[in-house]
Amino acid sequence: MRHQGTAQLSTSRLSLAPLGPADAEEMFQNWAGDPAVARFMRWPAHKNSLETFQLLAGWECLYQNADYYNWGIRRQADGALLGNISVVLGEHQDPLEWATPGLDFSAGIWEPGYCLGRAFWGRGYATEALKAVRDFWFSAVGGAWLGGCHMAENPASGRVMEKAGWHFDHTAVYHKFDGTPAVCRVYCIQDHPAPDAR
Repeated sequence: MRHQGTAQLSTSRLSLAPLGPADAEEMFQNWAGDPAVARFMRWPAHKNSLETFQLLAGWECLYQNADYYNWGIRRQADGALLGNISVVLGEHQDPLEWATPGLDFSAGIWEPGYCLGRAFWGRGYATEALKAVRDFWFSAVGGAWLGGCHMAENPASGRVMEKAGWHFDHTAVYHKFDGTPAVCRVYCIQDHPAPDAR
């Protein structure tokens, strides 16, 4: 793979770019502090914007790494910060669980993660952002495939992946950062779909 880092990406409606500490208040208000959003994430809702600021300060240090991928999702029309999307090297997936034939695990299991504030749900933003990251991953980074998972209690996240070309592979039990187990549906995309109009 040709790691590129968190390069700026854009679609017809969205701009994807690194986040920084200056985004803490908007991120906290729009999604990080919302228990309804955190319910389906591995992390708990932030208690205050200082917690978000500290997280973003840590992310800012990581952006210098070529294999670190973590974008803020902004709406081009008004600059509103809608959510974030990342691609991470998964540590919790057992290659023996995968049913999709022909997967090469030599580079590890890379998978996207995404979340949007509740005010922005149901408008296709998550799918649009995921397609942009998908196209970047296959064309610029040269990855052979991407995994992906969502909590079984959150089927809307699975629909986002399916609309972006992922297919269901298997079910597994993963854990939140506090150790709480969660039944998850695991997906895969192996062949790069042709970039589509967004």
